[in-house]
Amino acid sequence: MKLYLSSFRLGDHPERLVALLPSAGRIGVICNAIDAEDPPVRREKVAAELTWLSELGLRPEELDLRSYSERGARVGQDLRARLAQYDGLWVRGGNVFVLRSALAASGADKFLPELIRSESFVYAGYSAGACVLAPSLRGLELCDDITQVDGEVIWDGLGVLDEVFVPHLNSPGHPETELVEQVRALYEQTGVPHLPLHDGQALIIDGTTRELV
Repeated sequence: MKLYLSSFRLGDHPERLVALLPSAGRIGVICNAIDAEDPPVRREKVAAELTWLSELGLRPEELDLRSYSERGARVGQDLRARLAQYDGLWVRGGNVFVLRSALAASGADKFLPELIRSESFVYAGYSAGACVLAPSLRGLELCDDITQVDGEVIWDGLGVLDEVFVPHLNSPGHPETELVEQVRALYEQTGVPHLPLHDGQALIIDGTTRELV
């Protein structure tokens, strides 16, 4: 696998993300974790993600999973074909349950874990974009509002990681830092494997190499 999972935005070492990708790599940008935002606010936030990634020399374009809501088997095939055009994905933070719902509605959750595990594809992102890779999302409702989900809440993560990614800890100025402290406390009390990160940090996995920077 090739993963660059940041606590918040690009983190302190965006050059490590660039190093995982080919020169001027083409990446799909998934921002469905903020689908509950007002449309003008959402558009502004998406534009910011594209700008930051372009400034790194990458070629980002939004991949809106809402365009691939389940209408039959062909929809999933079309999305898989589009993902094959990219060198990787950048998955924005927001509400992990809203993101998980979008992955399910589009059918992406059926094949994305396999694609992530391939050595030819980079999965990157931050906050909810990393949290969704856990075996289970239970406990994250302490910081992400499940009522923002349109429909049934999905509690299973994608199962790519063996632990829960817990971002924003000890991060003064981040609005969720106190809430995620409650998440960490719950996991410690119940023995749930988890990886705590503060803003600026990122987990990098490149094949058999795993590093927290």
